[in-house]
Amino acid sequence: MDIIFTSHSKLEMKRRNIKESSVISVIKKAEQKINSKNNKIIFQSKFFDADEQTEMILRVICELFEPKIIKVITVYKTSKIKKYWIEG
Repeated sequence: MDIIFTSHSKLEMKRRNIKESSVISVIKKAEQKINSKNNKIIFQSKFFDADEQTEMILRVICELFEPKIIKVITVYKTSKIKKYWIEG
């Protein structure tokens, strides 16, 4: 699988202090994969943020090109677990 980072995603990762290795890990071992509109997929996993001292979700919004190419559009972490986590 090839993972391509857009310039926007790199900027957001730097701004939000999110490591590239964390993003790749979420893509490869996502706890949840959510199909979205326009051929986009959201990979997300829960984690404990030591800086914030709370459980959060790392969300990686991607576009799928062919079965083996994933383009990272943006990435962010959020504490709004109830809003984004799909139970069940």
